[in-house]
Amino acid sequence: MWFEQIKKWYQMFPTLYTNESIKVFVVAGYITAQQYKEITGIEYTPAA
Repeated sequence: MWFEQIKKWYQMFPTLYTNESIKVFVVAGYITAQQYKEITGIEYTPAA
């Protein structure tokens, strides 16, 4: 459920939902690292 919604937001509002902001959803447990990659096209790497 969250995955589809986040993906839609990312596509509709690219200036609001950046790759960094999508990482927040991974940290919060709403999406997985694999889903992050599917949404952004970039491998997930945790913040330092």
